[in-house]
Amino acid sequence: MPETTPDTSGATPEPGLARLNRLSKEGLRTELAQCLDIDRWVEAVAAEAPFTDRTTLLARADEHARAITSDEVATALARHPRIGEKAEGENTEATWSRGEQSAFAADTDDASTRVQRIFTYAQGEYEGRFGQIYLVCASGRSSRELLMDLVARLDNDPEAELAVVGDELRKIAGLRLVKLLEAA
Repeated sequence: MPETTPDTSGATPEPGLARLNRLSKEGLRTELAQCLDIDRWVEAVAAEAPFTDRTTLLARADEHARAITSDEVATALARHPRIGEKAEGENTEATWSRGEQSAFAADTDDASTRVQRIFTYAQGEYEGRFGQIYLVCASGRSSRELLMDLVARLDNDPEAELAVVGDELRKIAGLRLVKLLEAA
């Protein structure tokens, strides 16, 4: 277990950080898996508990996520719905996923509806080319922005695309970890 420096400032830790620090190891792993369902990442981040501050937690989690392998990408993709499809269930992860895609779903004018149809077609092309769903950190991004990203990524070779997907998973994990901290 890593050494932690006790907080001698007398400051009360933020509620979300305190909540994570109070969880059992199994409870913490469960919470972290909602952010990024990769066993190695979950174990590495959980091993660093108790967390001394938000900045350190986010930086260390990001560092561990930068080491995502192609096998881990495949495992993590199994938990993500396609862009444009609603995540099933009422658990935290499904709720987050629906929120992350809300800007895409909110585009309902005629032009956006056409963009979404083109996006669906391009998504099928992507899946045929790479054998996996198109994954992107969609939070706050419109259907047009996502279509441009998707089309650009169709030019990637499979190895480059795995690296891009790993980076997108890292971004999603970071956003979700912040949500965990804010769920005090």
